[in-house]
Order: sequence, then C-alpha cells, then structure tokens
Amino acid sequence: MRYRHNAVYLLAMLSGALVIVLTLSLGMGAVAIPPGQVLSIIAQQLTHAPAASSAEATIVWDFRLARALLAVCIGAGLAVAGATYQSLFRNPLADPFIIGASGGASLGAALAIITGVGPVMLLAFAGAVAAVILVYAIAESSGGRSSTVHLVLAGAALSTLLSSAVSLLMFLYDRNLHEIFAWLMGGLGGRSWPHLYSTAPVILIGSMGLWTLARPLDALTCGEEAAQSLGLDIRRARVLIVGLSALVTAAAVSTSGIIGFVGLLAPHAARMLVGGAHQRLIPTSALIGGLLLLLADDLARTVAAPVELPIGILMSLLGAPFFLWLLRRGWKAI
Repeated sequence: MRYRHNAVYLLAMLSGALVIVLTLSLGMGAVAIPPGQVLSIIAQQLTHAPAASSAEATIVWDFRLARALLAVCIGAGLAVAGATYQSLFRNPLADPFIIGASGGASLGAALAIITGVGPVMLLAFAGAVAAVILVYAIAESSGGRSSTVHLVLAGAALSTLLSSAVSLLMFLYDRNLHEIFAWLMGGLGGRSWPHLYSTAPVILIGSMGLWTLARPLDALTCGEEAAQSLGLDIRRARVLIVGLSALVTAAAVSTSGIIGFVGLLAPHAARMLVGGAHQRLIPTSALIGGLLLLLADDLARTVAAPVELPIGILMSLLGAPFFLWLLRRGWKAI
C-alpha cells in the first residue's frame, strides 16, 4: 500500500529530475550554454521562431539534443528489458544480454565493419534478433517445463560461441581492430536525429508492450507452477516477454554498442523504491535507466575532454561499485 501511494509522487520526481538533468546536459561541453538559453533555443526551434544565436542553436539542437534523448531512450529500454528478464528468470543477476543479444549484435557489427555490406546499426540489430531467436528455438526444442532454465543455458553457450567468433574476426582482420573494439566498448559519439528516429519507436513500442504484460510478469515472479495454477498460458507469456525484451535490447545495442550495468542497476534501484509490482516497477526502471545513461554520457564526453570516453567502460567502472553498495544496503529489497 505504501508503494502504491508513493509511486505517483516518485515517478513525478524522477521525471522532473530527468528534465533538469537533460537541460543541464544540453549546456555542457566545450561551448557552455546557460540553462535558460538552452530552453529558449528549444522553444524557438519548436515554434520555428528565429534563433538569437544560430551557432548556439546549432550546437544544442543539431548536436546535443538528439544524443541526449537517445541516451535517455537507450537507458530506459535496457532498464525495462533487465527488469522483465529478472522476473522471467527469477534471477537478480539477469540483464538484457542474458540470452545472447549482445553476442549476436557484436558479430553483426563486426561483419558490417569488415565487409562493408551494410550499415553497422542494421546488421547489429539483425544479429541480436537472430541470436535470440536461435536461443529460443534451442530452448523450446528441449521441451518440458524447464525451458526457462534451458533459455539461460542456451543463451550462455551461444554468447560464448559468438564472442569467440568476434574475437577470431578481430584477430584475422586486425586493420579493423580499432573500429570493432570501439563499437564493443559502447558510445553515442556521432549519433544524431536519424539514429533517434530509427531507435526510439522500437524501444517505445517494445517497452509499452512489456508494461501491458505487468500482470503475467507478476505471476511469473512467483514461479511457473504458481503462474500456471492462476490460469496463465506460460508458453505464450514467455514468447511475448522474450520477444519484446529482445526487440528493445536489439534496438538499443545496435545504436550504442554494448553498454552494461544499466539493465542490472536500474531495476534493482526501482525495486527498492516501489516494490516488485511491474505496473510500477517498469516505468520507474525506465526513468532511472534513462537518468543513469544520460549522466554517464555527460561524464563520458566532458570528464576527459576533448577525448570522449567509451560509455561501456565508464558504466562498468561506476556501476560495479554501486551495485556492490546496493547489495550491501538493500539485499532484502533486491
């Protein structure tokens, strides 16, 4: 009851914090722009009014805003996928990459970089989706009621195989080593409006779809036998949850590369704040995930300027100690 009463206020506070951080982020960089001017530029662009300073308007609108919104979108998507996988597998260490999405995306991106047969983003997306479909097909072919366990095992095995394939390609095509390695470390450098337009709708639709599955997810948290006794179609629910989570993860990772810990940390923090009911957990995780990745991107592009740090490395350096702190402070809540 306490969680239900506080959830609306908490979501409002997180939304306000996200807007504030987003506004401050747009003013950060080599050219510092005050928050008031940032808001004025955005208002002018939205109303098609003439901008007071075309250079600053270009910096905010063309270079920073799309990247910041993309960071929020990707962070939210990874957090939602992490929350649903943790419930589906009943494993607090489950993350969005648990059934092979990262390995498939990495292989697709590596092949795109080496061969040049298509856009890196498109092949990474196709690789992630194909890997998850293959993992699910292997798990379902085993039959029985333990197919959720088989999903994890098949995902771990296929992830190892795909990672080895990527390592082999990096060894054989060392001229592309730097480009592949940079993609694997994750980052949003060079991303703009076209990336946002192609990524955001997929993540939004997939996340909303998972939110509509809140009640099946609540039932699955109690175990498959308990969920089945409540009348839930386990196989149908699993297909929908895995499919939508994989779609969200594939869209995120194909744009940003591999970024860990967001899908692990955000759901745990949200669960400590609003409890385990997915109607509240999923939107809270999305807001926390978007806020986390936005802050990480701000650090990545400013802390060692003019050099931009990979977000994947930065999230690992910041996320691992924070996760250990969460475990120490709130193990029962997790």
